[in-house]
Amino acid sequence: MMKILRRCGSFLLGAVVLVGLIGCGQEAPKTSTPAAPSKSVTDSAGQAVVDSIKQPLDKSRAVEGTLEKAAGKTADQVKDATQ
Repeated sequence: MMKILRRCGSFLLGAVVLVGLIGCGQEAPKTSTPAAPSKSVTDSAGQAVVDSIKQPLDKSRAVEGTLEKAAGKTADQVKDATQ
């Protein structure tokens, strides 16, 4: 039984090596170079990226301002309580 498995394994390994050698010997298909995108397309794509980053930043700045106000009120309350 083990001899059969070894022979099958050897056969499979040999087949994989053979297919690899045949595949490596072939040339890669030639592809045409893509045309450069127009300036308006790149500008609009760039603006979309900027907007997608800017919106969350604006929201986080608003939350930061709210937290600063709350921290200021809490500090005032603590200051009043200790006086």
